[in-house]
Amino acid sequence: MDEAVARQLTPGQAAVLKRILRAGYRFVRYERFARYLGVEKEGFVALLDTSEGRVSVLGRVGYQLGEGIAVLVQRAEGPAFIWKNQTVAATPDLLERYGKIKEELSRLTETAS
Repeated sequence: MDEAVARQLTPGQAAVLKRILRAGYRFVRYERFARYLGVEKEGFVALLDTSEGRVSVLGRVGYQLGEGIAVLVQRAEGPAFIWKNQTVAATPDLLERYGKIKEELSRLTETAS
């Protein structure tokens, strides 16, 4: 984690980030989104917003694809995670894990203060 970000966290935010790490996530960094903390678990990635004294997921959870974050979209062939010109079919197993990660992050961040 960036030192400048760490110095700006409230004790409540630090506690939320510790819970996220204990749940098996790791910090990741994306140059393109340098002002946000990134967390990854099982290939799924979320950007965390630590403004206003809380921790929340920015936008939607995505899937790590190359050096980017693929978003889930519905295509004629079925759901898929897409980033630029790269695509991964969203299999039932992948969709189940995606749902669990979204739910878990929501639960882990809901009590930030």
